[in-house]
Amino acid sequence: MTTIDWFPFFLSAQVAALATLLNLVLGVAAGWALARLRFPGHDVLGAAVAVPLVLPPTVLGYYLLVALGRGSPLGQALDALGWPLAFTWRGAVVAAAVASFPLMAQASRAAFEGVDQEIEQVARTLGRSELEIFWTLTLPLAWRGILAGAMLTFARALGDFGATLMVAGNIPGRTQTLPIAIYDAVQANNLDYAAVLVGVLTLFAVGLLLLVQRLGRRLAT
Repeated sequence: MTTIDWFPFFLSAQVAALATLLNLVLGVAAGWALARLRFPGHDVLGAAVAVPLVLPPTVLGYYLLVALGRGSPLGQALDALGWPLAFTWRGAVVAAAVASFPLMAQASRAAFEGVDQEIEQVARTLGRSELEIFWTLTLPLAWRGILAGAMLTFARALGDFGATLMVAGNIPGRTQTLPIAIYDAVQANNLDYAAVLVGVLTLFAVGLLLLVQRLGRRLAT
């Protein structure tokens, strides 16, 4: 009987949850800015948001490792604070967040663009501030699209391999996430164990996609 090491499951769930929370802040902010603001460089920002989707994961991971590694100024500053990112679970969170960021930003942008701006204009004429309009009107009307984006972001972060491997490494019991554990099992020719891990990850991902589709149908009605 195959003994399952549950650490990669728990670590992957933790990394995906934290990456999703991070993207709920940054991705929603970027989506709102792209949907509501017009400024020099608007199209450049829109293209930059999508870059992690088109770059190979190893290339994305290389850029992150150069930017966050101990040889970079940012990496050295984080080391001095006691928060190193390279080859730690925190690095896995950052890698998963960057890789899944476009899904959150683009879903948020679509959700905000679907909100009727005339409602916001009426609120402005009644003296509401922009912050009040966002929290009491725009966000409540866009929440279903944002939630769908969060689900896709979580699924993408859960399955990230290339960028996470480059930034966090493959340290069993410390930074080995579920996709990396699957890779290790295949490399060791432990195909039965790999099949169990793959089955669990697939069922979870399919379940999330079914929830997103159901939510999408509710949005369309």
